[in-house]
Amino acid sequence: MNYIQQAYKGQRELWMFILTTILVAGIFLANFVVYLTSDPGELDAAMELFKDWPSSIFLIINLLPFAFLLGLLFVLVKFIHQRSILSLTTARSKVDFKRILFSFLMVCTFTLVAFGIGYYMDSSEIVFQFNAGKFAILFLISILLFPLQIGLEEYLFRGYLMQHVGVLVKNKWFPLILTSVLFGIAHSANPEIGAIGFWKMMIFYIGTGLLLGIMTLMDDGLELALGWHLGNNLLASLLVTADWTALQTDAVFKSTADPSMSMISEIIFPVLIIYPIMLLILSKKYDWKNWQDRLFGKVTAPPKEDYKIIE
Repeated sequence: MNYIQQAYKGQRELWMFILTTILVAGIFLANFVVYLTSDPGELDAAMELFKDWPSSIFLIINLLPFAFLLGLLFVLVKFIHQRSILSLTTARSKVDFKRILFSFLMVCTFTLVAFGIGYYMDSSEIVFQFNAGKFAILFLISILLFPLQIGLEEYLFRGYLMQHVGVLVKNKWFPLILTSVLFGIAHSANPEIGAIGFWKMMIFYIGTGLLLGIMTLMDDGLELALGWHLGNNLLASLLVTADWTALQTDAVFKSTADPSMSMISEIIFPVLIIYPIMLLILSKKYDWKNWQDRLFGKVTAPPKEDYKIIE
């Protein structure tokens, strides 16, 4: 059984899917509605109010809801859909933590090398602000709460929605595209959107969603996506911060550059060049084959003797 077929291991009534999606993804939908209906000036004023809060408190307040929603998703999958969390995680017989570690180290290496090159070439708009005490608190909060934050996003978008939408539409390409677009929309209330531009950031977020979705479908599990997402978000919190980002932290460095992104170097280059290189590395390491079927093939019900609903 492939990854999407894992949904057949549980109850799949439509009302269960709708209820779970609304309860768990409601916060993302609310953020998008707020972004569409609010005056940009009001959103900027709200962000200014939060700037007076200690950054560690603001980070905890931002991340704690993800912990609650991840727990809620697991409860609904377990008791409403009557499925194991393992079936939501991977098609393997157990979670492969080595895969999580490899993708974590891969994205961390790419990020640190890119930052190091950029800092060496021009550090005029990057301020070293390391404070051991504040950084220790930030590090503790990050390693405790970011796994829950990225866990919710991966288990919801690349896990629950990918599997159940795939079973509903009977193919793999539609849930891949849909969950990537929804992943972008879910970040539409981030302050980067207002600072940099909606369509620029949507290209980046949706491109990232596609990267993580391809990893999941090709590798038949969430492990690589979980590791990559965690490494990316941890470094976003710990390495560099800026006043206009969603993560304003006591990071090692602070960027004082204007909130603008070059369409070519900072949007197109990562999505169209760096992301494919990462997929190539993973495909070689894990010997991915049959890309067409894994990404565009049909989803069919496996023989009933191959699965059973958990008790």
